Amino acid sequence: MIIDSHVHLNDEELFPRVEEIIEKAKANGVEAFICVGYDRESSEMAIEIASMYDEVYAAIGIHPSAAKHYKESDLIWLEENLKHEKVKALGEMGLDYYWDKSNDTKQKDLFIRQINLANKYRLPIIVHMRDAINDTYEVIKEHKDKDLSGVMHCYSGSWEYVKNFTDLNLYISLAGPVTFKNAKTPKEIAEKIKLEYLLVETDAPYLAPIPHRGKTNESKNLKYIVKEIATIRNISVEEVEKHTFNNTVKLFNLTIK
Repeated sequence: MIIDSHVHLNDEELFPRVEEIIEKAKANGVEAFICVGYDRESSEMAIEIASMYDEVYAAIGIHPSAAKHYKESDLIWLEENLKHEKVKALGEMGLDYYWDKSNDTKQKDLFIRQINLANKYRLPIIVHMRDAINDTYEVIKEHKDKDLSGVMHCYSGSWEYVKNFTDLNLYISLAGPVTFKNAKTPKEIAEKIKLEYLLVETDAPYLAPIPHRGKTNESKNLKYIVKEIATIRNISVEEVEKHTFNNTVKLFNLTIK
């Protein structure tokens, strides 16, 4: 049994086929899905999909790419919907300097405000980080309640920083890049990380793993990520599934029927 801890079933690439995608994933061992929002519209859709399917749960939040143009009403809406029974986390949120570092102050402000909401409502955070590892770490360290958990989604940082984040009570999630031939850092993390801190995800429709790299990703492909981690660690697929399943259930307080 495995759980796709981060998938965008609310994306325009996947939503028209959402029932088919869920059924194909279930046929490939996926028991549950965390459908993650990245702005108000996608967060609304995440709740809608989670309300339609027992095995789907929602995370709602505002991605750093929206820092320039989000509205105050978006944060008000976000807070109003955090008590929905299918909302299990805040995110994805974080910092992304890859495309534009000029608005780093606005990104940090949006990130901090969402962390404060997570603290208030006792929900885990889903963190997006790209080319901003030190600032991301410092914001979380300063503002997140130490007793609350979260996940560094599709972790792209160095192995050396893994302990920094796990010491902040955060999990590390690996996605399709761990299967890429020259992806040295994800493979190093897969080999060295303690299984008690590991999650797996597809980030579909993005980052399809080998052998489907370059195609639209789906949750059914999660098995390739799990298999690659098992191969790297020289352990069974079942052991990777057991630990990542239990970690995801614990993090998001899921009830798997």
